[in-house]
Amino acid sequence: MIEPARPVKAASPYNYRWQQAREGFLRKHPLCARCQRQGVVEPACIVDHIIPHRGDMTLFWDRTNWQSLCGPCHNSYKQRLEKSGREIGCDQGGKPLDPGHHWNRG
Repeated sequence: MIEPARPVKAASPYNYRWQQAREGFLRKHPLCARCQRQGVVEPACIVDHIIPHRGDMTLFWDRTNWQSLCGPCHNSYKQRLEKSGREIGCDQGGKPLDPGHHWNRG
């Protein structure tokens, strides 16, 4: 009996080429971009895609779509932002970070 062919999985873009590009980007941008916007200096460890690439390789490799983030910002803030579409939290002065928040409107 001949078994049906298994679907071929696409190669992950998170390969050696990505690791090299990631390391170079973190060398040039060593601090967390989100923390810096809040006046906090925190080392970054993750290169995040600002606009989720969802498999679009042009967007994946577009360095203008990259930002350095620390682990907590990526694993909490960024994940929440992608799910809800709203930025959670306040700056040091108590102003909401989400530009669409009613306190930030005209």
